[in-house]
Amino acid sequence: MARFRLEKDFRVTIFGRIPEDWNEKPINEVGDVGGGSTPSTKVKEYWDGDVAWITPDDLASHGFRYILHGRRNITEKAVRDHSLRIYPSETVLLTSRAPIGYVAIAKSAVTTNQGFKNIVPKNGTSSEFLYYLLISIVEYLRDIAGGSTFSELTATTLRQVKIPYPDPTEQSRIAIVLSWFDGLVENLKRQNEVLGKTAMALFKHWFVDFALFKNGEFADTELGKTPKNWNVKPIGEIVEFRNGISYKGSEKFHKPTGWVFITLNNVIESGGFKPEYSWLKSDRIRSHQFLKEGDLIMANTEQTKDGRLLGSPALVFFPHDYREEKGVYSHHITKIFPRDSKFKSFLYLNLKATREETVSFHTGTGVWGLDINNFKKNKLVAVPPQPILERFHSIVEPLLQKIIVNEKQIMILRKARDLLLPLLVFGKLRVEEV
Repeated sequence: MARFRLEKDFRVTIFGRIPEDWNEKPINEVGDVGGGSTPSTKVKEYWDGDVAWITPDDLASHGFRYILHGRRNITEKAVRDHSLRIYPSETVLLTSRAPIGYVAIAKSAVTTNQGFKNIVPKNGTSSEFLYYLLISIVEYLRDIAGGSTFSELTATTLRQVKIPYPDPTEQSRIAIVLSWFDGLVENLKRQNEVLGKTAMALFKHWFVDFALFKNGEFADTELGKTPKNWNVKPIGEIVEFRNGISYKGSEKFHKPTGWVFITLNNVIESGGFKPEYSWLKSDRIRSHQFLKEGDLIMANTEQTKDGRLLGSPALVFFPHDYREEKGVYSHHITKIFPRDSKFKSFLYLNLKATREETVSFHTGTGVWGLDINNFKKNKLVAVPPQPILERFHSIVEPLLQKIIVNEKQIMILRKARDLLLPLLVFGKLRVEEV
């Protein structure tokens, strides 16, 4: 158990005041700094091996404190031929090229690409404390990065950064307090992963495999064999679509100003909602450009033309401390109005399961857009009878609502941790063992 006390005696450093009894040490004294590399993608023998290989994209999409593996592995041959360093568990990974500042702790042996500067803690340094400290000084690290084509934090520059350094036992106490919040957040995120996978598994069991209806009669339809008493309809016959506001740059804000603003940045690739909000203040908003929490939306634009975002659906939720009952959505977002509210859970999972088909309705060259008229006419949905739809809704809707509740709890926990973070890692609030 820990207790806290306010520090009274300080001295000044480049990061502001730290306790008089804390040290300052350059990073090269508290950890061994190294980088990574990318094996040739043309050499087959370098890939699909057993050595975890981490890229900045892995950290950007990961969202956890710890990382075990990335999306690709390399072979031992790639390690030898490229003289790659295998970093041990507890290494702190820091992205050092734009974007600078994604941080994670390796929980297995890993290699990384050249977009990292990795710190192997030494002399009793806590990897957890170092992780939290780096999060706290990200803006400073970005400021000292060099480069003309793109920003890059070099190993030489990082090694010379002097950081506040309490003794290892106090480092551990600080990390334990902050880890308590992150542990709760990570448990809720894992719970949401299970809830989301369960909802999708139920959808596929009912409406893709037709496992509950296999003993009934089936009919040949445009979608193949479906239960005989189901109707295959164009999606435009069961829902309505409206796009949001085409906004001006001067109307959009990154801090609460006006209405919460739902944009492409809120949609997760392949489906789901990301709580990274913008704000809009405008006198041009029409009534149909508002939405409510729980509304179903879909990305109608694809900036990268790789088909990962276009057609991705999401169920909207607002910030935990937002007091309005509605927000605004952008013209890159299509709001979906089911003609029966019981369709919402079914449609969300249907769109998520068939998103690759939705991408085929794209138009445009420089930027892909969704050909909404073609989509409405030619995207087909096997619609079950109302009693089946209502039964499915009663089972799955609570799972999807629980995801939203958990996401709001995550926001609260992160806000509390972010308030504590600078107080603890810079020693303004001291953690003492009882």
